[in-house]
Amino acid sequence: MKDLSRMVRPKDAKINALSRLIDAGIIGCTLVALVSVMQLDWLPVYSWLLLIAIVLFSFFTESSRTYKSWRDISISGEVFAVGSNWAAIVVIFLAIQYFLQPVDLYNREVVMYWFVLTPIELISWHSIMRMVLRIFRDTGLSAQKVAIYGATELGVGLEKRIQSMSWAGYNFVGFFDDRRTNGNRRFISDQNLIKGGSEDLIKQARDGGIDVIFITLPLAAEARIKSLLNDLSDTTVSAYMMLDLFSFDLLNASWLDIQGMPAVSIFESPHTGLDNVTKRALDISCSLVILALIALPMLFIAMGIKLSSKGPIIFRQKRYGIGGESIDVWKFRTMTVMDAGNSEVIQASKGDSRITPFGKFLRRTSLDELPQFFNVIVGTMSIVGPRPHAVTHNEFYRTAIHGYMLRHKVKPGITGLAQVKGYRGETEVLEKMEGRIKYDLEYIRSWSLWLDIKLIVITIFVGFNNKNAY
Repeated sequence: MKDLSRMVRPKDAKINALSRLIDAGIIGCTLVALVSVMQLDWLPVYSWLLLIAIVLFSFFTESSRTYKSWRDISISGEVFAVGSNWAAIVVIFLAIQYFLQPVDLYNREVVMYWFVLTPIELISWHSIMRMVLRIFRDTGLSAQKVAIYGATELGVGLEKRIQSMSWAGYNFVGFFDDRRTNGNRRFISDQNLIKGGSEDLIKQARDGGIDVIFITLPLAAEARIKSLLNDLSDTTVSAYMMLDLFSFDLLNASWLDIQGMPAVSIFESPHTGLDNVTKRALDISCSLVILALIALPMLFIAMGIKLSSKGPIIFRQKRYGIGGESIDVWKFRTMTVMDAGNSEVIQASKGDSRITPFGKFLRRTSLDELPQFFNVIVGTMSIVGPRPHAVTHNEFYRTAIHGYMLRHKVKPGITGLAQVKGYRGETEVLEKMEGRIKYDLEYIRSWSLWLDIKLIVITIFVGFNNKNAY
């Protein structure tokens, strides 16, 4: 068997490694130069600050995918990424200084200068290198003539991206396609963009009129793809096979490398590896702070429930957790009749006679959900994630809504993107649940730690009072 690890390798890996090395050198040299210019002694704490800053910057830049191919991202996007990554480090250092108030083991003036000058230098070198590359490409020294084989929906999407990437040095030649023009076989509105078929493509490639070819045929066209590649092997063009992943309903798609064998995930949880650790750390730290703040209000709520109606203060409901496993969700009791969620569950509706007067207030303000922070502490829930539904509702909607069970790729949450967007409370019609699921899956696709923080902040200010909650 062929050694695929030698055949398939990351593109621009060496350039990205060099970029990381230069960035680390700028961070370090700036601090060393400042200490020298200000005629200060190099203290051990400076070494620790430098080490932490370089590690954090490498982590943030990798998480934000700053070190991508320079043809893939605009200069403004790269500048913003570099600046925001360093700003995050400054915020962390300032937070440590504010909360821990360490003894003055270092010169604050030199550190503040370091905070200010480092991003200027980082952004400057990234900008200069990008502008130099752009000059080379604008003069044609590094420009590439690009063609697309396959007038498909995927090809149209690729062409739009190529045309919008003025900084990349791509000169679009046109589409090539052997398929007939009638019907919906071609997705090109301007047929003038189609320059011919595979024979014309190969001829131009041999004559040097094309440098790069992107193949955008569907996966079913394996025979035609192999035939084209066989003919292109007699040229010197660079050929790329675009995977038609847009025909799939991707959920948190990412590449996986298995000793050189590339694979792309179709359905995957975003909370794996280090991302899972960081989300769990956010859950625990925020939950402990919130529980300390709401301990007294929870005591008053418990007294109000006990005095206003008979029954326990807190009850448990069966819900689906991550992976579809059954979990117990804790809530303050708001009804005179409780249902654990195992049998037929009737959703609370406007004017529901089962809801107590005090329970109505709790549900309207979402205060009945506060005990779920204990669920977060023990690890069965997260602060942010899709809201857990009753078991019977899960069994019904999993057959009624396409992709419903994919929401269980992550832990259920106390709040979520769907709730912030207004999809909270009764779902008396299927369209409301479909809207909720749409945002649940969008949350999984676009998850980041910053999105969790943003949703927590929004919930604190606007999420506790909702007219749709009964």
